[in-house]
Order: sequence, then C-alpha cells, then structure tokens
Amino acid sequence: MSQPPLTVAIRKLEQELGTKLFVRGPRGVTLTPAGQAALSFARATLTQADNFRSAVLEGTAGQRGRLRVGFVGSATYELMPRIIPAFREHYPLIDMTLEEATSINIARRIEAGDLDVGLVRLPLQESVAVVSRPVDRDELYLAVPSMHRFAASARIELADARDEPFIMSGPISVLRGTALLACQEAGFAPRISQDAEQINAILSLVRSGLGVALVPGRSASALPKGVRLIALEQKVAVYTGLLLPKSGAILAAENFASIADIEWISQRG
Repeated sequence: MSQPPLTVAIRKLEQELGTKLFVRGPRGVTLTPAGQAALSFARATLTQADNFRSAVLEGTAGQRGRLRVGFVGSATYELMPRIIPAFREHYPLIDMTLEEATSINIARRIEAGDLDVGLVRLPLQESVAVVSRPVDRDELYLAVPSMHRFAASARIELADARDEPFIMSGPISVLRGTALLACQEAGFAPRISQDAEQINAILSLVRSGLGVALVPGRSASALPKGVRLIALEQKVAVYTGLLLPKSGAILAAENFASIADIEWISQRG
C-alpha cells in the first residue's frame, strides 16, 4: 500500500477509536501507549488473516474441510485400511466422518447430499443419480462350521451345497443378489434359513451351525473361530465400488477417489 492511502486509513482508525496510535516525528513514527497495547492484537489479526487466506486456498484445492464417507462393512477388511492411511497422509487437514450403511442407503444419501463419497458393493440394485467405478475385486467363498462335512475340502462345487440351509445378507443387499445368482447358475435355488445385515453377523450364525453362507474371501481377516472358508471351483467375482454424486463431487471427494483409484491400479498390477 502506498503511503497516502495508508496514512488516511490510520487517521480514520484513530478517529474511530478516539485516540492516537502513532506519534509522528521528524525521525519517523513511534507507537503511543495505546498503540503499544494494541500491537499484539494487531499482529494476531494479521496472522489470522493469513490463516484465513490459507484455509480458503486449501479448501479450494480440496486439502482442507470435511469429507463424509459412507461404507459397507466388508470394506473394512482390506479396502479401507489401504485407502484411508494413504488419504490422510496426503490430506491431513481433511476432517473425515465415516458412516456404515448398506450399499443402496449410501447411494441414496450421496444423491441427497448427506454423504460425499461411498464405498459400496456393485452393481447397485436401484437407479440412483450417482457415478460409480470399481476399486476392489474379491471372490465369494463358502463359509461352513469347522465341524461341517465340507470343512476339510480345499475347493468345492457350489452345486454340492444345494441341500444346505443358507444364511443370506438382507433382502436389499447387493451381496445377496450375487449369491442368489451364483446358486441359480449352479442349478439350484438356496433354502434360506436366516438373514443378517452384516458379514460379521453372518459368520457368527454360520459358527452357530444355522447354515452355510457365501461371503467375500476378504472376510477371512475377521473370520471367527469355528468357521472355515472354502474356495469355489467356479469363481464368483464380487466388486466394491466407489460412488460420487452425479451432480458433481466436492474436491475432497475427488481427491479421495483418486487415492482409491491408485490403490486399485496397484492391486491389479
């Protein structure tokens, strides 16, 4: 700022405060007692102005702010432990809120603007105004109690389990649809004995001897004692996808998606 406008601004401030802040002499300008008392506050104000400017720039670049992430329970086994540490390393100033829900509920909440990004099972079973892309691939395994007649098998034809009671995820679950289709392609309609929303609950019911279940192989990392996972002869792929709003994602969500894409490429490579 050139000298005349600065002088005018200082004089207006002094008039507003009703006191002098500076003593103007032949050797320059010094602070009055009132000016000296206000000096630390003035410096703090300048610092706050700099911080404000930095926050705005970081927010514009998606480096600061809030990110609301919805996720399905199975994403906690391996996908989230890969993505979240990498994201926090690159964007430590982002305040993340994580909320577990079903795939379709996450999609609906992203469409409504209640969540910014989601990790869900694909394909979605309902038309929602979101964009999706896969970020993880897994396979279905047959979960059986450790004392089950199949427990010693390394691999199994899914058709061999046609007479078993099945524990399935909830009616609107993508995983349920994939499991039912796999059974249909194996030539039978499963006899469903129990429903459960979360993989952990499904595995607990298997452990209790209430039936067998088709679950993602990554659930082996949280497998309870007394449950075995058996590979299927005919592999059944299941995908976890990343959802963003079709209307346009915030930059923090785009940055999260970029990290997820990098992890996906590294896993496939």
